[in-house]
Amino acid sequence: MTENELYDLIIVGGGPGGLSAGIYAMRAALKTVLVEKGAQGGQMTMSDEVENYPGFEHISGMELSMKFSEHARSYGLEVVSDEVAAIEPGLDFHEVRLADGETLRGYAVILATGGNPKQLGVPGEEKYYGKGVSYCAVCDGFFFRDKTVVVVGGGDTACEEALYLAKLVKQVYLVHRRDELRASKILQKRVLDECKIEMVWNSVLTEILADDSGVNQVSVKNTLTGEERKIEAEGAFIFIGFHPNHELVPAGVKMNADGYVVTDDKCETAIPGLFVIGDLREKYARQIVISAADGSTAALAAAHFVETKKSAESCELPAELG
Repeated sequence: MTENELYDLIIVGGGPGGLSAGIYAMRAALKTVLVEKGAQGGQMTMSDEVENYPGFEHISGMELSMKFSEHARSYGLEVVSDEVAAIEPGLDFHEVRLADGETLRGYAVILATGGNPKQLGVPGEEKYYGKGVSYCAVCDGFFFRDKTVVVVGGGDTACEEALYLAKLVKQVYLVHRRDELRASKILQKRVLDECKIEMVWNSVLTEILADDSGVNQVSVKNTLTGEERKIEAEGAFIFIGFHPNHELVPAGVKMNADGYVVTDDKCETAIPGLFVIGDLREKYARQIVISAADGSTAALAAAHFVETKKSAESCELPAELG
């Protein structure tokens, strides 16, 4: 980077969406830089096994992240390891201010900061993540086929995931802190009618226990009586909410009630040249392959935007000749 350098595209975030955007941007011959404060791959790095990414029957999240990164770097993608402090949209170009005080300028910006599932904060949750603790039934449910699992939550997501798991596992215990679910009525009926799902009402999960092979028990506490019990289970699926990392989203960008950014089918926001992809974007499902698709879509759209922008600039006459 040099002072006053102008990029075609700045990508903020190095998860599967950001890295895919980098690959497509470099193939489109865009002068591109990717900024990532942590390990490249994002949440993908924390998955012990990924079995639903096309082309890989079995691969660890860390290995898949490395393949994404190596592929992007093979095209010469510039990567900056730093934290982004702010994104400041402009008419001629956008600015990305870094934590170290440096400012990057680019015609287009792709924001790929993702999000994080909300955690219970109980003992064993973080320690056994990927060893029986999960926040995605579609991603990890297959590993618990014919086993017993616990699902925590009472909203639509928890009920949908419990129903999905019920197709695969032997038994699902659905732990909810109240005496009725918060999910839509139709989902409530499906859950209560499913013979493989047993409700654990008025209860909270207090600890996740494991042995050498992984999770084997969870402790739950009744919120009315204070009574504690242990449930034998090989998996704990936690669905108490998801937090999109929208702190860098500039003012004027539309977000829904849950904090997800609303875009068009090109992943572009209402601010021209500002794109949002991956788990930060409002959409139906959140999977690695979908984030990667978002990245390719946004990069192709950004390439068209930059080309149009440069063409318009080259056609402008100097003020004294106009």
